[in-house]
Amino acid sequence: MFYLIGLGLFDEKDVTVRGMEVIKNCSRVYLESYTSILMVGKERLEAFYGREIILADRDMVETESDAILEGAAQQDVALLIVGDPLGATTHTDIILRAREMHIPTQVVHNASIMNAVGATGLQLYNFGQAVSIPFWTENWKPDSWLARIEENYKLGLHTLVLLDIKVKEQSEENLLRGRKLYEPPRYMSPTVALSQIISAIETARSTSSESSAITLSSEGSLAITLSRVGSSTQKLVAGTLAELASQPQETFGDPLHAMVVVGKRLHPLEIDYAGVWAVDRESWVRVAREVYGVKD
Repeated sequence: MFYLIGLGLFDEKDVTVRGMEVIKNCSRVYLESYTSILMVGKERLEAFYGREIILADRDMVETESDAILEGAAQQDVALLIVGDPLGATTHTDIILRAREMHIPTQVVHNASIMNAVGATGLQLYNFGQAVSIPFWTENWKPDSWLARIEENYKLGLHTLVLLDIKVKEQSEENLLRGRKLYEPPRYMSPTVALSQIISAIETARSTSSESSAITLSSEGSLAITLSRVGSSTQKLVAGTLAELASQPQETFGDPLHAMVVVGKRLHPLEIDYAGVWAVDRESWVRVAREVYGVKD
């Protein structure tokens, strides 16, 4: 049997009882180590689970999955995934590969940022498409995600914004030269994400033929940042895009981070709940009433 086991959001103790039982009975245990990361190291996991853990990087999971699946038709093999196993298409792909090889599969679910974002007080059924924002470079500044945020916003839906992480990434020079040298890990901060979002909004406004094409604005759109969700040091910060962008980076807490761009359909209870984390509560309520049309 090939198992995909969700580890939850924070540390080794977030695994479910069922997941723990499976891990202890597997002949091999891999840890997917690039779509997200736990906030503790592999050694903590090994000590808690009582099993050796093999790190599986992007190359192994995406192009060398046969090595992971080897023998899984005759013995139990597990791939551990931070959050929930089906939160990324990479993991559905490896299930399809297992099926092609006639290997039975089972998924052990767990909490992920997709549902833990409810910590903001925003109702989960009012969330639209989630988006991922990659690090921009000098010559590469993709902004297709802005259209999805705008679409959600106009429909009144909140947008979960997943911030880029770079683990075991090569520089352009090393990639071109074929050198297996990797850059230090990088985790996008809300400061960087807000800068890119505001820049993309301003560019879209300046190049759009219709003034109403982009309704998002730095002064009139609300957002909430999240840090280390599910941990004892979890931190949320709320405000307009402009207010959040003006905060020093340490305001947002330590990585990992995510964000929510608040949609136009808001309930007063959502504003009250999230207002406790507002940079300026008076401004938070004013924008909610005047721009979002929230009634008391």
